[in-house]
Amino acid sequence: MLEVRNLATSYGKTQVLYGVSLTAATGEVTCLLGRNGFGKSTTLKSIMGLVAPQSGSVRWKGRDLTGLLPYQVARAGIGYVPQDRRIFPTLTVRENLLMGVKPGSREGKWSIEQVLGYFPPLARRVSFKGRFLSGGEQQMLAIARALMGDPQVLLLDEPTEGLAPLIVDALEGVIRDITGRGLAVLFVESKLSVALRLAVRVSVIWKGRIVYDGSPTELEQNREVRQRYLEV
Repeated sequence: MLEVRNLATSYGKTQVLYGVSLTAATGEVTCLLGRNGFGKSTTLKSIMGLVAPQSGSVRWKGRDLTGLLPYQVARAGIGYVPQDRRIFPTLTVRENLLMGVKPGSREGKWSIEQVLGYFPPLARRVSFKGRFLSGGEQQMLAIARALMGDPQVLLLDEPTEGLAPLIVDALEGVIRDITGRGLAVLFVESKLSVALRLAVRVSVIWKGRIVYDGSPTELEQNREVRQRYLEV
């Protein structure tokens, strides 16, 4: 289980996270839900070491990852797909996928053929450079590249943002399937409908604090939390 405890994170003098705690269990999908600008992405960046938390801890399989550099967190088994995808625009789909392979990855766990099997549009464009892919295809490539690193935990930052409904459906199917292969998935989302369909557990963040933690069903029934912290 990935355990985040009492994370406090700032950008300069501006504090963004105030004691954020959450968990993501192996074989399950956990959603960090909330409006834009209230700390969702910063939580993932703090887990990955892209932003150094002032206090709190991040533990995976009993190991304290707090304070490690991003590449060290990645080598510990944490995969990360940022909100802006960060694919390499001048490299082909195949070359982007090879860039995701980490030293020490288990050979054959995720091959190029396996990850392309999840994303048929990419398989048809394997020799295309990243800059020629659509937004949905770039998102597929970012997730596929993360899988090539053989993660045990996958962090996804707004994976469905700006995508067509058919592509969203396909991505949701992939997320369900990879958790069935033993991954823990923690994804950031602003849409309640996506969280209700995918997640086993939901945490709601509001101005850098977790204000709800429980099941999607309980959240769906909790009108006060939804109206106060999620609905516009």
